[in-house]
Amino acid sequence: MFATEDIRASCPALMDEAERGLRLQLAACYRVFEHRGWVEEIFNHITLRVPGAEPQYLINPFGLNYGEITAHNLLKVDRDGRVLHDSPHSANRAGFMIHGAIHAARADAHCIIHTHHTAGLAVACQAGGLSMDNFYAAFLDGRVAYHDFEGVTVHEDERSRLIAHLGDKTVLILRNHGLLVAERDVASAFYWMYVLQRACEVQARSQAMGPTLALTPQARKVSSRDMLQTDPQGELFEKVFAAAVRRASITLAQLADPR
Repeated sequence: MFATEDIRASCPALMDEAERGLRLQLAACYRVFEHRGWVEEIFNHITLRVPGAEPQYLINPFGLNYGEITAHNLLKVDRDGRVLHDSPHSANRAGFMIHGAIHAARADAHCIIHTHHTAGLAVACQAGGLSMDNFYAAFLDGRVAYHDFEGVTVHEDERSRLIAHLGDKTVLILRNHGLLVAERDVASAFYWMYVLQRACEVQARSQAMGPTLALTPQARKVSSRDMLQTDPQGELFEKVFAAAVRRASITLAQLADPR
C-alpha cells in the first residue's frame, strides 16, 4: 500500500522496516474505521502481530479516538497486554483479553478486529444470529462461529471457551456483544469485517420490512467459494483496503505524525 522509500522517510524513529510498514497499515485501518463510523468512542481494538521470535502485537493507545492514531503512537504489547516501550499512553489490558487469547492460539491470526457497531451488535442479539439470506452473508457461508455472552470479558477462564468456539473460522459473533474477525493481515481482516458489517446492515433493514427470501445452500456455497474470483490478479483484499484508505483521504503524513 505504501512505497518502501515513503515508509523509510515517514517513520525514521520506529523499529525495523517491516514493523514500520505494519504500523502504517494498522494506523490507516483505524483511520478508515473512524471515517466509516465503525467506532465505539475510545473502546474496541484492532491488533496486529509484528515480526519477531517473541509474540508481540500493536494495539491502539487507550483514551485516543481512532482518528488520532498514528504509526508512532501505536503501542507494542506482549501476549499479556503489557506495554513494551516508553509511552505517555497505556493499553487497555482488559480489552486485550480476547485478542491476546486468539493471537496465542491461532498462528494464522495476525490481525484481529473487534467492533460494537450498531448493526453488528443488533445481529449478535438475534436468537438466530447472522441470517444467511443476503448477498454479503452468502460470502460468509462456512466462515462464522458463535460465542455466548458470559459478561464483560475480563476473566482468564473464558479464554479457552472463546478459542474453542472460534476454532478455525474467520468470523466470531460474540452473542449479545459484537463482532470479531481474525485473519492473516490487515487487508484481509478489513475485507471480512466490511463483508460482515454489510451483511448485518442489510439483515437489520430487510428483517424490519417483513419476511425475507431464503438462499439455497448451493447458492451460499458457490458464493463463498467463488467470491475471490472477482479479481483475476488475486489481490482482492489488498485492493479493497487500499481503496478504502483513499476514500477516507488518509495521507501518509497523517499516519506518520509523531505527535
